[in-house]
Amino acid sequence: MTDFDKKKHWENIYETKNLDEVSWYESAPQNSIDLITQDKPSKNSKIIDIGGGDSFLVDHLLDLGFTDITILDISTKAIERAKSRLGIRATQVKWIVSDITKFVDQKKYDIWHDRAAFHFLTKPNDINSYVINAKKSLNSNANLIIGTFSDDGPLKCSGIEITRYSKTTLKKCFQNDFTLYKCINYNHPTPFNTMQNFVFCSFKRI
Repeated sequence: MTDFDKKKHWENIYETKNLDEVSWYESAPQNSIDLITQDKPSKNSKIIDIGGGDSFLVDHLLDLGFTDITILDISTKAIERAKSRLGIRATQVKWIVSDITKFVDQKKYDIWHDRAAFHFLTKPNDINSYVINAKKSLNSNANLIIGTFSDDGPLKCSGIEITRYSKTTLKKCFQNDFTLYKCINYNHPTPFNTMQNFVFCSFKRI
């Protein structure tokens, strides 16, 4: 898909489907919350959620008292929906509309979370750009948390191809700049009474 087509695809998804009509819907993304809070980070830790869209993760992070949260998504519509849901609390969050492979930010983050974007990258150049951007955007010893479809996960999502990962292949993608220290597999129940298997891995920025 071209960049233009990619954005158009996701804008259409968020314009035509309700929150609970997409497979990735989670009212309480507990795996993500647990991995973000596992090292008891300070409440002013700089957190960025890649492909956050209108996920409920931001709601829970605000409830937990985190004060420096950035949500990045390629879809303007997704971010508009999240802002509308949060109401006045949306002003406590920084919102970025961007393709993650072209993301440039002078800010350095302490926690990078992604359970939505990485597995949609299928071209080696895009995957490499993602890894480079993560490296550039994170402080030393920062946490990188990636949740992707596992080898037992679906071959497509939202009608487009994805890349599936195992602990080994995910580690290989980030091994030059990050140290792997935890991986779990998780069966995500979709709103359609099906299961999607994910692998979640936590890394430390070297």
